[in-house]
Amino acid sequence: MQPSPPPPLVSGHDDLRRLQWLRDFAIAMLALVVIIARPLFHTLVPWLPAFSLLGLWTLISIATWIRLRRPSAVDQRELLLHIGIDLAMLTALLAVSGGPANPLTALYLPPIAIAAAVLPAPHAWFIALLGVAAYSLLWKFSLSLTVEDVDRAMQMHLTGMWLTFAISALLIAGFIGRITIALRRRERQLAAAREQALRDERIVALGNLAAGAAHELGTPLATMAVITGELAHDPALPGELQTDIQLLKQQIGACKNIISSLAERAGVQRAEGGKALAADQWLAQLVARWRTMRPQVAPRLQLSAAAGSTAAAPRIFIETTLEQALLNLFNNAADASPEDVAILAQWDSLRLRIDILDRGPGMDSALLAQAGREFFSTRSEGTGIGLFLAHAALDRHGGSIRMTPRADGGTLTRVELPLQAMLAQGGNGE
Repeated sequence: MQPSPPPPLVSGHDDLRRLQWLRDFAIAMLALVVIIARPLFHTLVPWLPAFSLLGLWTLISIATWIRLRRPSAVDQRELLLHIGIDLAMLTALLAVSGGPANPLTALYLPPIAIAAAVLPAPHAWFIALLGVAAYSLLWKFSLSLTVEDVDRAMQMHLTGMWLTFAISALLIAGFIGRITIALRRRERQLAAAREQALRDERIVALGNLAAGAAHELGTPLATMAVITGELAHDPALPGELQTDIQLLKQQIGACKNIISSLAERAGVQRAEGGKALAADQWLAQLVARWRTMRPQVAPRLQLSAAAGSTAAAPRIFIETTLEQALLNLFNNAADASPEDVAILAQWDSLRLRIDILDRGPGMDSALLAQAGREFFSTRSEGTGIGLFLAHAALDRHGGSIRMTPRADGGTLTRVELPLQAMLAQGGNGE
């Protein structure tokens, strides 16, 4: 059983999409600055070259959005190219609007911060050096701004510095914040994948042990069957022991049937080895089979459709692993309170819900949180394997197990199974 690999941390498409949103934000903000430069800062920015460059940048943005609609991968070199284009467009805009005297030169920092967050170290250093080189070129190749009110030039510069800080802070916070969210999501995915891998390894190990045990148990069970058969025909055996001998023969036969069916059932594909039954019929047969293994238990069985649902039970495919998971849960309830076990099942068009109720000592919240994740048992003679395997089997079928304490003592074990993937052709038992 191989766990599915975790999804990539942040795909190239996600990086480029975030970069594109920030690019559009920067274009809009810079266009606004060009428009309000004269009325607020008493500074004349040449509109024709500025808006020509902004128009070209907008066309690049549109082309990038079209590119993002294609499923082809976005690699690190493409991201490097886009950040380089943004630096070039910013440099051209600054060159026609004052060069190094323009307080918006601090906008070189967001692309460098973004490169450090999403690109390999060599590419990030290249972007940093490219930004330094572009800033340096502005000292030689740039147009001076015309300031209408020289006395207010310093105030204009300070206001521009504040505006640059605000824009840079918003850009960096927006991008790095999204990267941080993606990193946290990735950490949760990795933790879940590691936990699933550990569970899969344990299940594989248990499967190997079970195969070996099934092979080795064949001989002693055959010997026990022969001896009980001889005892059953022994005329000297007291009459009150005949019933116990017959029960023992029945249990040995059940063990032999289980072991002989392991090889037959193991690894059989659903279409070949699964069987299709109405849900209520399947559960009734499963409980009846369980009672032959636990004859001292007399569970209350209730099967019904959920309120507002069709009365006919859905016809579903059944796999052996699912049956074994439920048998493990039935056995846990019987071990907790043999005299009081109830099995209640309801179904609707979307799911099958099975409640298993007992009146045992129950479990505290710490044990309930641990249930199904580790091998543990509340009984000294228990191993805890059954509940662990039940969780694994239900997870594989897209279902879930939830255990909660009952108000009057005992435990409610609720199994929920999605029916869509289990439905047989025809959909119901009619």
